[in-house]
Amino acid sequence: MSDFNAIAQQFVEFYYKTFDGNRAGLGALYKEHSMLTFEAQGTQGSAAIVEKLQNLPFQEIQHRTDTVDAQPSADDGILVLVTGALLLGGESKPMSFTQVFQLKNDAGNWFVLNDVFRLVYPAA
Repeated sequence: MSDFNAIAQQFVEFYYKTFDGNRAGLGALYKEHSMLTFEAQGTQGSAAIVEKLQNLPFQEIQHRTDTVDAQPSADDGILVLVTGALLLGGESKPMSFTQVFQLKNDAGNWFVLNDVFRLVYPAA
């Protein structure tokens, strides 16, 4: 397998730059059998995922990644765990998040098979 850490890092940089600037551009990263779980709500398929992301209740966002961990997985895949913070437009306090991606290789092109996103709230 190629350098899975480098692939994961490049993917994460591209994903959040695109998410912050042009969410519609994320459609090319998903396929019809891809699945997104965003705050416990599941969505399947590239078009439905992009629609979900574009209809989130904010327009401006900035992501900061703090950690990116990757492991090779079955069938030439890569499991990626991201932790970080995001700042919504008009807000002054960032929120922590975690996100997991299962990347799959399709004839040399990587796509997101599974994507799970959660905000991380401070412990009470």
